[in-house]
Amino acid sequence: MSISIPALCLLIFLVVQRLGELVLARRNTRRLLAKGAYEAGAEHYPLMIALHASWLAALVYYGIDQPVSIGWLAVFAVLQLLRAWIILSLGGRWTTRIIVLSDPLVTKGPFAWVKHPNYLVVIAEILTVPMILGLPVVAAVFSALNAAMLTIRISAEESAIRRYR
Repeated sequence: MSISIPALCLLIFLVVQRLGELVLARRNTRRLLAKGAYEAGAEHYPLMIALHASWLAALVYYGIDQPVSIGWLAVFAVLQLLRAWIILSLGGRWTTRIIVLSDPLVTKGPFAWVKHPNYLVVIAEILTVPMILGLPVVAAVFSALNAAMLTIRISAEESAIRRYR
């Protein structure tokens, strides 16, 4: 097996990005909880982390030696711009957990048009990144698993918001 440098760069970017997001999310979660927010759906959070970690592991295992599709990479680049817009729009309220605060919901940025834009970006990424590496089976399997996870997660989030409002 010979390592594909473009694939390696993509995979390193993803791992560093996700680890950075976990650091940011942890900091924001602590601040929100200190302001009186509460966490909902904590029971499924470890499963969600395991799903995303498994997705990354599958990408590394099967994709490290694969060529990179420029077309799919362009789609991924657009998704990263959307991801940044979402995180900037939420500011200190962005987290990977379901944290409910008594303040009004964010309605600026992409939230003015879509209720859960971050989930849409994640859905697209879970499909797109494996396709960048020519891994349609990984894309299909993890898209299905993520759909099941999001069914649980969005239900928990919506329920928590209704209880608090």
